[in-house]
Amino acid sequence: MSEKKPGDFVEIQLGRRNFLQIVGMTGAASGLGLPVAAHAAAIAAVAHSAAPAEVDGLALVRFKVNGKAQSLKVDPRTTLLDALRDHLQLTGTKKGCDHGQCGACTVHVNGRRVNSCLSLAAMHEGDEVTTLEGLGQPGNLHPMQQAFLEHDGYQCGYCTSGQIMSAVALIKEPCGPANADVKEAMSGNICRCGAYSNIVAAIQQVRKA
Repeated sequence: MSEKKPGDFVEIQLGRRNFLQIVGMTGAASGLGLPVAAHAAAIAAVAHSAAPAEVDGLALVRFKVNGKAQSLKVDPRTTLLDALRDHLQLTGTKKGCDHGQCGACTVHVNGRRVNSCLSLAAMHEGDEVTTLEGLGQPGNLHPMQQAFLEHDGYQCGYCTSGQIMSAVALIKEPCGPANADVKEAMSGNICRCGAYSNIVAAIQQVRKA
């Protein structure tokens, strides 16, 4: 690699804020009749100050997951689903269609259900996320988990975590008393095995308890 010489072109990657800083500083230099060297110094100063924010191109995300503070450095394109599964090893949340259509990846964010495959991890700075692992554990199951067991609300089990997360959220949402109302509220969660009647029975048991 050839050694840089004075006057050689240097490529600098700048964000919008840094660009505006350069425009302002060089404009001021021009207005004061300062030499070209002053313009170059302004550009160098802003570029140097911008460097630390782009050290590794990763986004720092700090949030709570299942009540525990977590700090992750992830690619800005990382979905919440992939952050939970690949970075935190919380594999109870399933990757199904990856298009927000099946509901297998449903988690709670600040108490509300979301499709984690459609949400970027970097969007959840300071949020509280709950996954299936945060609801209950063997020997101390959440009432909804217990109801799914009692009513055989699963077959292959792949969609079950998303079904349970949506069902728990539904308890706190406006929903009519009839089975048809529950089916409508749960329509974003697909069960390819067709265990819908058992799922509805499990949800209704918890709602009436």
